[in-house]
Amino acid sequence: MLTFRALGPFQARHGDVVLDLGGQRQMAVLARLLVAGGRAVPVSVLIDELWPGEPPAQALSTIQGYVSRLRRALEPDRAPREEAEVLVSAPPGYALRAAPGQVDSWRFESAVKLDGDPAAVWARTEEALALWRGPALAEFSDLPWAVTEAGRLEELRLTAVERRADAGLTLGHSAALVADLEAHVSAHPLREEAWRLLALALYRGGRQGDALGALRRARTVLRDELGLDLGATLQRLESDMLAQAPHLDPPAPRAVRTAAPQALPETAAPGRGEAPGQEASGGTEPETLRVVVADDQALVRTGLRVVLDSEPGFVLAGEAENGEQAIALVREARPDLVLMDIQMPRLDGLTAARRILADEDPPKVIMMTTFGTDDNLYSALRAGVSGFVLKTSAPEQLITAMRAAQAGDALIDPAVTTRLIAAFAGRSDPAAPAALAGLGDAELDLMKLIARGLTNRQIAATLSVPEPSVAESVGRLLAHLGLFDRAQLVVAAYESGLVNPGAVSR
Repeated sequence: MLTFRALGPFQARHGDVVLDLGGQRQMAVLARLLVAGGRAVPVSVLIDELWPGEPPAQALSTIQGYVSRLRRALEPDRAPREEAEVLVSAPPGYALRAAPGQVDSWRFESAVKLDGDPAAVWARTEEALALWRGPALAEFSDLPWAVTEAGRLEELRLTAVERRADAGLTLGHSAALVADLEAHVSAHPLREEAWRLLALALYRGGRQGDALGALRRARTVLRDELGLDLGATLQRLESDMLAQAPHLDPPAPRAVRTAAPQALPETAAPGRGEAPGQEASGGTEPETLRVVVADDQALVRTGLRVVLDSEPGFVLAGEAENGEQAIALVREARPDLVLMDIQMPRLDGLTAARRILADEDPPKVIMMTTFGTDDNLYSALRAGVSGFVLKTSAPEQLITAMRAAQAGDALIDPAVTTRLIAAFAGRSDPAAPAALAGLGDAELDLMKLIARGLTNRQIAATLSVPEPSVAESVGRLLAHLGLFDRAQLVVAAYESGLVNPGAVSR
């Protein structure tokens, strides 16, 4: 069956086969039609929204060419003169004809908005949240319509997290929800509903002191960030807790319907000894990843500790609150991966990352940031970090990012990384690799695909070659250019002019 995925890397699939949708602008046509939810989008709107400000002179014929190629990709068996059934003409424009079950974002929105008893809400929100594989529509973060839709979907995702927790509290599963809610408030500290749910989960789990402590933390955050006191709901909850109001007592546990088991995400780390992109055979779990967390904010470290403790396959190897501690801890603990704040006292995260990556057999390093573009972040990519995550990322996105970095298969958080590279591409750097001298057409094509953010699996599908051979080719390319991380290949592709910001890759 033909399906579309927007809750993570944008894809169209026939069964398990990922379709080649062409370059970024061509993919954006399909993404824009998907966002329209089946409604027709006039060609004039497509032109204005795909080329904000300055559409090319031949924009109409370019759009028509994109649509023609997309139709061939989506319906390869359609006869030449037969009417398209998926990407259809709908004067004065085009529309995407798909059933709700074919589009992950449509399924997600429908599930989140359905009402029902707590057990049904729990099951539906679990299934809905399992559809997320990363930030929505991140490949198109330079286009205002995509940013707006991504923000809307992210707000729905946060609502789903909170609806699931609320249902779980009603079902009597308070203690099991605490870890997830701690991570949720750490990532989104201004959401009063998140604090309400956390405090209530702690209280009903027999931790009344911690529950009141959570409300005190919420009051501090809201005062420091917004200059506001707790809202009426949180103030009433605090008063009820102090009075030990009977209505706060935990209900008797009830059985819940859980979502069907989900397959590991495509970016799951392979077992030791496997090439990046290879699958672990026989259903064997990947080896545990040992992670060091380096951040000067205790609240952030606590949230990340909760995320790691609650996720199978991860173990916290240690914490550091400045760059000097991070270097010493990494050399002592020898972790697989480091989550490093870019701004820290005594020694900043970028300098610490450079020193860690200069050691023999270094771990992967992911930089954590609260902002989108900065010279330091670009310098970090040049230094060889595996990419970035926002501190506000959801726990499941952090986990996916860490697995992807360990597998060496993709840049992290395209919403940050792609925009960052585009902003600083073209700058000369004496330390950058020479202008890709000695590379043949096949190697240059591979670099273009990597620069577009494709994983090894997607590249294999695009080139119709086995996935292990892609991993081997990436390794040879890194060795030829004297690089050691996939992120550096993307930087080299932009800096050399092989790929230009905003250009359509074919």
